[in-house]
Amino acid sequence: MPRIIDLFAGLGGIRLGFKQAMDELGLETECVFASEIKPYAIAAYKGFYGNEDIFGDITTAVTDEDIPDFDFLLAGFPCQPFSSAGNRNGFADTRGTLFFEIERILQDKINAGHPAMGFLLENVEGLITHDNGNTLNTIITHLENLGYKVNYKLLDSKNFGLPQSRKRVYIVGTLTEKINLEGFTEQTAVLGDILDQGLPTVNTEFTRHLFANYTTEQVVGKSIKDKRGGDNNIHSWDIDLKGKTSSEERKLLNELLKERRKKKWADIIGIKWMDGMPLTEAQIGTFFKSRNLHKMLKHLTEMGYLVYEHPKKQITEKDGTVKRIPDETKEKGYNIVAGKLSFEFSKILDPEDIAPTLVAMDVAKLGVVDGNGIRRLTRKECQRLCGYPDEYDLDMLSEADAFDLLGNTVCVPVIKEIAVRLGQYYAERQEDNEVIGTRDIRQVG
Repeated sequence: MPRIIDLFAGLGGIRLGFKQAMDELGLETECVFASEIKPYAIAAYKGFYGNEDIFGDITTAVTDEDIPDFDFLLAGFPCQPFSSAGNRNGFADTRGTLFFEIERILQDKINAGHPAMGFLLENVEGLITHDNGNTLNTIITHLENLGYKVNYKLLDSKNFGLPQSRKRVYIVGTLTEKINLEGFTEQTAVLGDILDQGLPTVNTEFTRHLFANYTTEQVVGKSIKDKRGGDNNIHSWDIDLKGKTSSEERKLLNELLKERRKKKWADIIGIKWMDGMPLTEAQIGTFFKSRNLHKMLKHLTEMGYLVYEHPKKQITEKDGTVKRIPDETKEKGYNIVAGKLSFEFSKILDPEDIAPTLVAMDVAKLGVVDGNGIRRLTRKECQRLCGYPDEYDLDMLSEADAFDLLGNTVCVPVIKEIAVRLGQYYAERQEDNEVIGTRDIRQVG
């Protein structure tokens, strides 16, 4: 019976995938220790796994007193320091150092003469490239220095039967063998496989503007944001969300949307290039010829499609953080009011395609067509996108807390396939021990 500990447990997805793998191999699993600090994660975890004791802050755990001996350590250690959604400080971030809690526990068990057989760790894609690969190399080196044979691989959940592209780094190790992370059987699915039908749709000012200009069929697969262009994007001015626009005003906005990204303007303005710079009326007049230009710029600014602002210069703080602040020495110009999450929905998903990576801060902005309207993804649908069973109950949580956990969780089927290989390794070691034991008895006899 493999004994496991579940660190930074969240919803317990790594534990679930590991258990599913052991069940498939005919092995029972015993979780002897779990750690998590978010109260709402603990509530969900206990709701699914039973009213177990959950240890809080792992940094306060005394290994030989608080943590029983175990065979496998499971951990999706905090990812924000390495994520594109974070500030990417890595080990300079206190959360980044939580990896060393994993190392500490493994080392303590080795020192006590009860080494863990292995581990399974998960983290975000950004870990591979963070600090030019030095962060990941540090992690691998520290694990190898403990005596483990370590392997890692970037895997995408879309190849494991889930209709979501979620690339994550998986790090595995055992005492005697490097686990193969190649050659998994590819399985695919589409979003429609996990969607429910006939649920209530949204009726708001935003959706009324949207469907006054587009049919439900036309919005499928479209992004809704005032950034960049392309046929797959709907802008606020396309649906007159902030006020009625003329065809010429829409043309102006579309031209400015593209032009403000060109590197030549950074040289002309005298700032370091950024993706979207304010341009003066004179600068806009060089590529958009209209005697109504001044009037249109004023009107679009009044409605909120444009903002009149100073260009932003790049500065570096004492802690190394790079940021942009208005440069008041530069002439003000007109810029698109462009926020990725500005609107009620940021994307209407295509049921014949897959979902983008669920991210905690914008999962509530993803919509799906249902009948003659659109609605948000439900908690159950988001669970299915990550491979959780419907019986995992998140209704006890607020929607914000549920989406926070789902946006940061693991994809269970990927864990399962990796854990099958760890389970096979465990079973082989058990057989070897039995043979050795039999030989010892025969020799003694």
